Amino acid sequence: MASSGPVEIFRNLSLRRAQEERLVSSENPFLVEALRKEKLEGQRIAAWARTIALVASGVLIAFQNANWSMLYFHGLLLVFIGLGWAQLRFATVGRSRVELALILADLVLLAVALTVPNPFASESFPTAMIFRFETFPYFFIILALATLAYSWRTILSMGSALVLIWAVAVLGVALFGKTDPELGAKVASAFAGMPALRGIVDPNSVVWSIRAQEMLIFFLVAAILALRGQRSNALLLRQADIAAERANLSRYFPPSMVDELATARSDVGAVRSQDVAVLFADIVGFTQLAERETPETVMQLLRRCHGVIEHAIFSNGGTLDKYLGDGVMATFGTPRISPTDCANALAAARDIVQGMADANTELAAAGLPTLSISVGVHFGPAILGNIGTERRLEFATLGDTVNVASRLEAATRTLGCRIVASDAVVSRIGEAGGGHGVPDGFRRVPALSLRGREAPIDVWVA
Repeated sequence: MASSGPVEIFRNLSLRRAQEERLVSSENPFLVEALRKEKLEGQRIAAWARTIALVASGVLIAFQNANWSMLYFHGLLLVFIGLGWAQLRFATVGRSRVELALILADLVLLAVALTVPNPFASESFPTAMIFRFETFPYFFIILALATLAYSWRTILSMGSALVLIWAVAVLGVALFGKTDPELGAKVASAFAGMPALRGIVDPNSVVWSIRAQEMLIFFLVAAILALRGQRSNALLLRQADIAAERANLSRYFPPSMVDELATARSDVGAVRSQDVAVLFADIVGFTQLAERETPETVMQLLRRCHGVIEHAIFSNGGTLDKYLGDGVMATFGTPRISPTDCANALAAARDIVQGMADANTELAAAGLPTLSISVGVHFGPAILGNIGTERRLEFATLGDTVNVASRLEAATRTLGCRIVASDAVVSRIGEAGGGHGVPDGFRRVPALSLRGREAPIDVWVA
């Protein structure tokens, strides 16, 4: 049998709660930061809104009852304002016993204020008459303010707690409140023929039917607000996931491309073939360096080198495809093709070499070993798309162009240079009209043979 509407709603709320707890327990930094900011901002707004609302309530009380005994209620209003700022003081993300105690104090104190007669009032009347003043809506102010700062679970808990607290308060009035039998007898006599109306106007009656209606309506409103809060929280979780995804994108793509990819309608991971410029950069002699230096020094040098390479790639519009131990593979023209891809790749190669030279000055000054970097760049068709399984997908660039770029980087050792760029790269720069032409400082080396490849290619070295 299909579950009923309310049952299904609360089942979904429970599932959402479990999902949120799993996400928070996973220590997603974006989620934790989003929840922290939302909670503190909401709590701050709630504290000010509560103060303004309660001050307005104090003015209303003074206007409706202009006598000194009303100072008792003004004192209670000050206590409520203090509780609001205390909740801001102890606001935190996640469960907090102090916050829960302060919320419970709100509800209990308000229930006492609305059911216990003013001890300084000069008039004496049956305690149950206090319900005729229609003060219950003040609970809705507390509930509305809570929606600004607390989770849907807390709102739902407040609705449940208030039902219990108000039932106990009304029962206390019914059992221990002051009564006036003589006045009750007069009302009974006056409404002898109307028993239903007599029960409502009887000054000694708490009118349980109306009190039950108050509790039911409050709980339903709290449940509706909790459902609305749950939906807002789901949106917040989705936004946190988007922030995490954008941060992951920023690890591989330049900032200018992250926004484009984040809003792309097409599947950037779809398998396709397109022309790209591929760059490989590698530390020369890293194996020997790793043998003689401490692990801490090796990692320090590696991070410094990677920082130089990353900056050069991103500042020239490239994509950081992957780290290869002491080397890096980058592409220019993924996922979007540009006429300046080859010019950008060659500019990145120059920046890597120059950046590493500047870094070596700093490393030498710090008494650390210097590093020698080599770069290979090639342009041509490549296969792009997601590889792997559903458990772990990776966007990859594959094909002969990638292999040639790697071989060109290795050829820097035999050619005694820092950069080797294929003729395909240099020719593309001229065709695109990028203003680079034959790059300054490069010389042409014809018919270079590469390991594992039959046909030699012309290259440019610097």
